[in-house]
Amino acid sequence: MKRREFGQLLAAAAAAPMLQAGQRPSSGAGSITDVPGIKVGHFTDTRRPTGCTAILFEPAAAVGVDYDGSAPGESQIALLQPVSPVERIHGILLTGGGVLSLPASAGVLRFFEERNLGFDWGNPGLRIPIVATAVIDDLSVGNNKIRPDAEAAYNACAAASTSALAEGNVGAGAGATVGKMHRGRGFAGMKGGLGTASARFGDLVIGALAVVNAAGDVVDWRSGQIVAGARRPDGSFADSGAVLREVASVGGQSPKKIDDDALRSTTLGVVATNAPLTKTALTKMAMMANCGAARAIRPYHTTGDGDQMYAVSTATLKTSDVPLTALGSLAADVIADAIARAVRAATTVEGWVGLKSG
Repeated sequence: MKRREFGQLLAAAAAAPMLQAGQRPSSGAGSITDVPGIKVGHFTDTRRPTGCTAILFEPAAAVGVDYDGSAPGESQIALLQPVSPVERIHGILLTGGGVLSLPASAGVLRFFEERNLGFDWGNPGLRIPIVATAVIDDLSVGNNKIRPDAEAAYNACAAASTSALAEGNVGAGAGATVGKMHRGRGFAGMKGGLGTASARFGDLVIGALAVVNAAGDVVDWRSGQIVAGARRPDGSFADSGAVLREVASVGGQSPKKIDDDALRSTTLGVVATNAPLTKTALTKMAMMANCGAARAIRPYHTTGDGDQMYAVSTATLKTSDVPLTALGSLAADVIADAIARAVRAATTVEGWVGLKSG
């Protein structure tokens, strides 16, 4: 065994007792704001509904991304690639309104600029904040002329705090829906939403936030049972995976297409930790976290979706011996919990039934 391999083995052994002793959430309790260095705020426009969610880092944090969807709506994502020299960013904006709301990020930039926050640009009095933006298309819910704009994003930033987050029909999840891919067959979808969760292992914290606007069904990853998704006229779940098997069995003889047009369905996920990680390591963590989302959404990464998964390190924990494999595996569990919480907290809007009353 090489010395490096032996060191990695010792680190894994040292971390194991802490992971075993840490509390594992039974149903995804907690919030991404449990991770030190993260503030989150929502702006919800109840007229449609739609909204946006601002995730702010104090100080700037390292962020990696994994996007395996076919049609992501985003901006500034290229800066998160490991080859980019930009090592840290100041925030992430998640918003409804589809690509028409990408300009809403100007509100986050204004919020930072007013507070003189950002990278020193070398010019007197000038600092430039770096903010990644990702969108979901919720334009089929209500009046699609009502969309988050720069003022909405600014208000989300102003509302940001370290308090536990509201879930369900709030922020970027206000207009989210799920189980939409078989509506052409008469199977109705359901209300999606925004959910969050966290887990603690001694001083180590892992948190997650999900905006669930999926074409497929949402599944409780522990039981394997469908929580929300495509429904038959009698109210029972159609099981989108089973319907796809029926589609495959008849091949081209079926006149009814799958509702999976580009840009229409997207799940946005953010996992975060206070462990110190590089952008390259966070890219791997985001990839592993996406496996957790795949447990919770079926099918996932369809040809029409814009799924994106971000991984954040606030590095407030100065040292950590927990292996990256363990961090990624735990992040996958926590994001799966956040996805289930998103639909469990969702309430009914016109045309879309939610699981939560009120």
